[in-house]
Amino acid sequence: MFLALLLGYFLGSFPVAYWFGALRGRNVLREGSGNPGALNAYRLLGPVPGLMVLFLDLFKGLLAVALGEGAAGSPLGGLLGGVGAVWGHAFSPWLLFRGGKALATGAGVLLAVDPRILLLALLLFALLYLLSRRPYRSALAVALALPLLSTLLGHTLPHLLFGLGVGLPVALRHLKDWDR
Repeated sequence: MFLALLLGYFLGSFPVAYWFGALRGRNVLREGSGNPGALNAYRLLGPVPGLMVLFLDLFKGLLAVALGEGAAGSPLGGLLGGVGAVWGHAFSPWLLFRGGKALATGAGVLLAVDPRILLLALLLFALLYLLSRRPYRSALAVALALPLLSTLLGHTLPHLLFGLGVGLPVALRHLKDWDR
């Protein structure tokens, strides 16, 4: 099981946006919002690199779940691989434990584990954004609600802990932008 978590963390830690920026002579950590994520890549590098980063970050999450499940030989390994990918994206050793907000990687993980959780998270985000007009606060609230969203669908204790494991790094990365 530890191997599944480690594989997910390693895969999630690849700073795709940072590398895309470096290929174009830009440092996404120093420019823009300082966040090596798809939205910042879109703003700094343009729509094509931004969408490529979004796709690759999503794919990291999907692949981490599949690799975790294969390494552990059980669905629990997939949950651990997904949790590892989100933590790896948010706290990448390649970037001295800085990282992105892990939204795209987390979405890929949720899509692989149970698309209904992703759908509920997107609906909750849309509702909270409509009420507050604060995207970072809305994302933070959804991240904190992930354990509850997964239990609403009748999942087990491992799924509850999975929701906590995926939501916590996303919430931690959104705390610094509380006022936005």
